Amino acid sequence: MASPLFATKSVETLMRESGETGEHCLKRALGPINLVTLGIGAIIGAGIFVITGQAAAQFAGPAIVISFVLAGIACAFAGLCYAEFASLIPIAGSAYTYSYATLGELIAWIIGWDLILEYAFGAATVAVGWSGHLRAFMRDLGWNLPAMPTSSLTLLGIPVQLRYDYVGFLVIVAVTTILVIGIKESANLTTAIVILKVAVVCMFIALATMFLSSHAWKPNFWHPFIPANTGTTGEFGWSGILRGAGVVFFAYIGFDAVSTAAQEAKNPKKDMPFGILGSLVICTVLYILVSGLLTHLVPYTQLNVPDPVVVGVRATGHQWATFLVELGALAGLATVMLVMLLGQSRVFYSMSRDGLLWPWASKIHARFRTPYISSMVVGIFVAILATLLPLHILDEMTSVGTLLAFVLVSAGVWVMRKTHPELPRPFKTPLVPLVPILSIVLCGALIYGLSPATKWRLLVWLVIGLVIYFTYSVKHSKVRNNAKQSLNELGASAPQSTHF
Repeated sequence: MASPLFATKSVETLMRESGETGEHCLKRALGPINLVTLGIGAIIGAGIFVITGQAAAQFAGPAIVISFVLAGIACAFAGLCYAEFASLIPIAGSAYTYSYATLGELIAWIIGWDLILEYAFGAATVAVGWSGHLRAFMRDLGWNLPAMPTSSLTLLGIPVQLRYDYVGFLVIVAVTTILVIGIKESANLTTAIVILKVAVVCMFIALATMFLSSHAWKPNFWHPFIPANTGTTGEFGWSGILRGAGVVFFAYIGFDAVSTAAQEAKNPKKDMPFGILGSLVICTVLYILVSGLLTHLVPYTQLNVPDPVVVGVRATGHQWATFLVELGALAGLATVMLVMLLGQSRVFYSMSRDGLLWPWASKIHARFRTPYISSMVVGIFVAILATLLPLHILDEMTSVGTLLAFVLVSAGVWVMRKTHPELPRPFKTPLVPLVPILSIVLCGALIYGLSPATKWRLLVWLVIGLVIYFTYSVKHSKVRNNAKQSLNELGASAPQSTHF
């Protein structure tokens, strides 16, 4: 008999849940355009407005373009796997739900707990970035916000510098309030802001292209395109390009959050793959264009700043556009927070419905039809993270959580093809098992390249999750309890044996 630790949730049960309606279920209000804009809203943010310049200045130079291509390829493999699952199992919960159907309850718990890490720390990371951009924006207007108090402590033997970022706290509270009000309202706001920030990115592309085509631009900052390695692995040269790919991977985080909204999509089997892959393709093209033009306009050594796109706009001589770029950056980071918090609360919702988390996490507001308690608890937790922890800890924890999720989803596609080949798949990942294997290998390599401290923090986080699982979840798991009930009923109906 298979261990209950690896009991799976049947695809039939998942499909039945996906068709449920009523006041206790999530409202289906999202069309394909909403899903694409949710994906773009999650992806375009800190990556294009901050990380592009820092990765070019520190690791890859103008060849940051190649880094974005490599990172995009790695995400594309994972995106193809996500798209198949999202069309096959259109349930809120993303990788957690997919793992429950393929790899069993224990693995599903681990990935669900890992997604909490990804979305919570990801939203906190962006909140810190948003706070920094707002301070710079206000400073440009002649207003200086009060400085952030700081302190230090030792956590798990590691010295940590705390800073009390009240701006980051307040912006998370504001975004959480929007999510509680309703998914349609959140999606409409996201769509409007995505239009604004994509327009700002396109404006930069247009201004840079016109400037470069109308000037005999000297010197040529693309020469050399691949700067010589400094003698240290990861600092320019081809090793720098690879390290740059690992760094800019953060820029792609977010497309997987689209799959957490599957139960709020009008036609999830058709629209989920469109939303995931469509947003990924659009953002990859924009990243390549922006990074190429930026390093053509400005020496890459001058791009290690919080606002590299603003530096690029100033190089074109259009000072008026810097104001719009700052607004676009603020808007872009805001939508990333919104989608990350949306994904986090929906993972909580799914795990609670399965009995693995407390019942309050799946309570639906009678009027707004949103998991309001889950959204508020998540918002408070993320606000505390954004207020206290430094940026480098937040972004590294986000990356390792995301990469682990990608590995398990890719493995799940391979397993599902073996265990349920008969299921109709509106979207099929091509070249299975090659694509899942490539996704696992590439994401695993990026995990290997992260710092030892990040891996230790991930281990501690997973241990905390396992303590909760073995003290609460195993007792309340609906899959386990239903299986026990079925066995008891079977035993009661069987002829009684005589014992001698």
